[in-house]
Amino acid sequence: MSEKKSNPLIAGSLLLTVLLWGGNNAGTKWLVGAWPPVFTGATRFLFAGVILVAVLRFTRLLGRFQPLAPAQSRQLWLRGGLSLAAYTVFFCWALRLTAASHVVLYIGASPVWALLVEQRPQKSWASVRRYGAALLAVSGVVVLFWPALTNSGFNLAGEGCGLISSLLWANYNHQGRILSRNLHGVEVAAHSMWMSGVWLLPVALVEISRHAPVLDAPHLGIQSLAILFGGVVPYALWNSALRHWQTSRVMLFNNFIPLSTAVWAHWALREPITSTFCAAMALIVAGVALGQMDWAKIFKEPESF
Repeated sequence: MSEKKSNPLIAGSLLLTVLLWGGNNAGTKWLVGAWPPVFTGATRFLFAGVILVAVLRFTRLLGRFQPLAPAQSRQLWLRGGLSLAAYTVFFCWALRLTAASHVVLYIGASPVWALLVEQRPQKSWASVRRYGAALLAVSGVVVLFWPALTNSGFNLAGEGCGLISSLLWANYNHQGRILSRNLHGVEVAAHSMWMSGVWLLPVALVEISRHAPVLDAPHLGIQSLAILFGGVVPYALWNSALRHWQTSRVMLFNNFIPLSTAVWAHWALREPITSTFCAAMALIVAGVALGQMDWAKIFKEPESF
């Protein structure tokens, strides 16, 4: 298949991934209204990770299976599983306490936090863009966070959990890049998922001892759909796109996830799409685009002042 013919197919698969992740976020928001938040995230990642490992082990759909060395396993437990577990706790609690669209918009700012970690300020246009992007993203976060500080109708704890989950998501991706030096990206995700579920099981057991989840058909059905279509399928599509396109090109589709989530949450959960959300989204997307795109190739700018 030629690159010209494959591009629409790859773009279509990424848009489908964004649509699935938006539905997954809205479904998780509904679930944590009745289920303990950590239990919801722990069981989802545990089963999704096991399924991905099984696909890797018994098929070639996601690449060749390689047994883990002891050192690799230790690194996955500490860097992958533990960092994903920490993110899951704050993400699921944020969904319990505030609007799904707000939580995912905080996550949308995470590529900018990652850019700041990767490089210190320098006398170059690239550094100016990087910190200009951070300023835009932070402005968007302030716009989103400000009503929680000034209006009692907003949940400050929920917005705070959303902001922390954004920082923890950036950290998980940073740890994932380190792990990917010696492991395939799908292997890192698959093992990190089930390992994070194991890390969280003790907390999940404490949760369900205090508040038993509602194990009826709707809740189990939504969780099953989220495991398959919020974890296994979209990640396989995402990884397939990374085989054909540059990472920066694929990552730009992240910018559509807050919008997808907002639409899903508005349609399924009747969450309002507010002017605050729209303004914050515009600032954060602009910041991510400024920081992620290769403007040097577009404008042929000099490397330094």
